[in-house]
Amino acid sequence: MTVGELIDLLSACDRDAPARLAINPMFPMAYRLGNVIAATDEHGKPVVFITEAKDAEQLGHLPPDVAVAVTWHEPTEAPPRRRRGATGPSAGQ
Repeated sequence: MTVGELIDLLSACDRDAPARLAINPMFPMAYRLGNVIAATDEHGKPVVFITEAKDAEQLGHLPPDVAVAVTWHEPTEAPPRRRRGATGPSAGQ
């Protein structure tokens, strides 16, 4: 993704919404963004890094619908619940 593509995607978002960084597809967590750093790669080409916040505190699990949207997880539904039988001393009598 290029900086231009990122700007295009962000321009459709609420400017006052907090930005988060989603990390780790197997155990997706959310983090606050830190800085945006312009640098050069090993070939001398420009590259931009978006960093985690200094405190690097996990803000919690990534919402399941976000993990599905980025194709890290398959959509899932809770299994249907079935009624349990009665338990205890008077059950079945």
